[in-house]
Amino acid sequence: MQAKKRYLILLSAGTCLVLLFYFGGVQLPSSGRNRHDRSHNGYRPDQPWPHFSDPLQQFLLWDQPDTEEYNIHISPRQKRDVNTSVYKGKRCRMDSCFDFSACKRNDFKVYVYPQQKGEKISESYQNILSIVEGSRFYTTDPGQACLFILSLDTLDRDSLSPQYVHNLKTKVQNLHLWNNGRNHLIFNLYSGTWPDYTEDLGFDIGQAMLAKASISTEIFRPNFDVSIPLFSKEHPRTGGDRGYLKYNSIPPFRKYMLVFKGKRYLTGIGSDTRNALYHVHNQEDVVLLTTCKHGKDWQKHKDARCEKDNAEYDKYDYREMLHNSTFCLVPRGRRLGSFRFLEALQAACVPVMLSNGWELPFSEIINWNTAAVIGDERLLLQIPSTVRSIHQDKILALRQQTQFLWEAYFSSVEKIVLTTLEIIQDRVLQQESRSTLMWNSHPGGLFALPQYSAHLGDFPFYYATLGIKPYPKFTAVIHAVTPLVSQSQPILKLLVSVAKSQYCAQIIVLWNCDKPLPAKHRWPATSVPVIVIEGENKVMSSRFLPYETIVTDAVLSLDEDTVLSTTEVDFAFTVWQSFPERLVGYPARSHFWDSNKERWGYTSKWTNDYSMVLTGAAIYHRYYHFLYTNFLPASLKGMVDQLANCEDILMNFLVSAVTKLPPIKVTQKKQYKETMMGQVCVNLTNDLFERWHPMTSSRASRWADPDHFAQRQTCMNKFANWFGGMPLVHSQMRLDPVLFKDQVSILRKKYRDIERL
Repeated sequence: MQAKKRYLILLSAGTCLVLLFYFGGVQLPSSGRNRHDRSHNGYRPDQPWPHFSDPLQQFLLWDQPDTEEYNIHISPRQKRDVNTSVYKGKRCRMDSCFDFSACKRNDFKVYVYPQQKGEKISESYQNILSIVEGSRFYTTDPGQACLFILSLDTLDRDSLSPQYVHNLKTKVQNLHLWNNGRNHLIFNLYSGTWPDYTEDLGFDIGQAMLAKASISTEIFRPNFDVSIPLFSKEHPRTGGDRGYLKYNSIPPFRKYMLVFKGKRYLTGIGSDTRNALYHVHNQEDVVLLTTCKHGKDWQKHKDARCEKDNAEYDKYDYREMLHNSTFCLVPRGRRLGSFRFLEALQAACVPVMLSNGWELPFSEIINWNTAAVIGDERLLLQIPSTVRSIHQDKILALRQQTQFLWEAYFSSVEKIVLTTLEIIQDRVLQQESRSTLMWNSHPGGLFALPQYSAHLGDFPFYYATLGIKPYPKFTAVIHAVTPLVSQSQPILKLLVSVAKSQYCAQIIVLWNCDKPLPAKHRWPATSVPVIVIEGENKVMSSRFLPYETIVTDAVLSLDEDTVLSTTEVDFAFTVWQSFPERLVGYPARSHFWDSNKERWGYTSKWTNDYSMVLTGAAIYHRYYHFLYTNFLPASLKGMVDQLANCEDILMNFLVSAVTKLPPIKVTQKKQYKETMMGQVCVNLTNDLFERWHPMTSSRASRWADPDHFAQRQTCMNKFANWFGGMPLVHSQMRLDPVLFKDQVSILRKKYRDIERL
């Protein structure tokens, strides 16, 4: 019993002692280091609660040298980034290494340094500079620039390359606008050299942004650098070929499931993955071919598999494999990027990425999970079973997305460069930046300009995705170029017919005549507002300006001498509501390739084939006014204004380039064709509506001038050259009203006036 009491007393005493220690009743002496650490963090023994009035510690500057004290507060990955970085500006971000003030003053403008005498420059880099200088971002005044691009060639920084520019470090530092690289963009395709191929460019880039191919995730600075694809010197400068997917096959399987054909590296970086490909090659639907036969000394390093690999390699045609495979393997080479990436995209062969640590091109804006399969080099043996498990619906979606991305961002050097600049502009003008949907769905970020609207529902391309419809009214814009001298003139009859349409919200008369505006009482009374606007500088392009008075989604563009009934207007607008992203109208024209003259030709012959609907009588979305004004270069619009011709052709080029589709022709009154065939054809207002109409001899001679038609031929080729190819698409479809020409009572037909002569 006594022993039991002693145990209880000892236990109680021990418990009390522990509680005293815990609540601070007894303080143990601490080491000097602990005291230093705790007081450094704001703790003092005589003051258990912190004083919030104490000054906060200063944030570490981005370029401050690494210290042990700073390293206490960063993650292991951050430490590794700091220690292994080849750039001093590794921690640069837009808010720390970019000056936004110049951009806010002058919008987003880009300055290219003048080329220095005697400096060699590669053709690829010259193409990049020319593209920037031809873009709407370019400025010749460095004082207005938001972004600067070097004229010194930085594309190839492999010291063994003949394109390597020596003494670049000194040359860059001597640039008077360099400012430690702030607000500068550096383009690079190749960095490092044998044997390790590091990502060092051989000079200090300071706070400059990188647009770099084969960039690793460790070097890549998110929302600061831009990862671009590796492209060859043969890559098209502008335009580029379309994707090879001509039609969708169901099920979407091809002859091969997975293919690859390329070099195998026997030694050095990048050899491990390609050396292991033979493990999954089955010579049937998985064909992965490599060759050792490259380089000067390949025979010195060849292994036991080389002869067999080389023989197997020569049996297959690469293009045939590429076009007949469902998936294409894209393993890393010496560097992380590979030409196989763009080749697979164009061929609609779903890329299977096998390059650990590669920051995929334009990863900031593109969701690559919708167009590629991201593999792991360490799990190579699982790749065949992985791609076989992908459902055919998913394969079809992946394949379609490869074609969209190829044509939107990768088919030419121009698209790669402009996409890079648009990404940076979105960062600078964040309030006007594009959404993910804009970048990853048709027509892509280059044609969806956020300066037009921040609301997706204001663009014609997203109605179906958002489940909405365009506003059920249109604004008619009548282009007037002749003085109003008689109450029987066609423009007044046209105005009355259009105003009677149940879908007409308002009529705008664009007065591009040299004579003064007519008095208000000269215009007929209508049930809808009629607004008369004097054209800016009286030029042809003014008819496509984004006037604030246009409040509807649809624009009915009309020439002053167009003859349309109210029924025809109603039917055309009804058709447009189902195709709001396209041109819908009546007078159609076509283009053709003249093999004798090796140039594009323009024809107005009546055939079953057309590729243009002229804007003398056409309906389209008002966004195309904004795009015409802000997207097209001043050189093309200046040409149109100088010739007073071709503005209709240019609008067709623009809409077809955006949609990749032809316009839509609707039923035309029979009398138009008969009149044209039975009477002398006189070209009125730019050949927009070829038909007979009484007019003065001076005006008739002006448009009957053969030079007018020759000018349109010239325009076709100038426009095709700027677009990098012919965007117009042929069509043989014409949309007619229900029961059109059917042998039934005319009273059963909704648009009965269209059939009447």
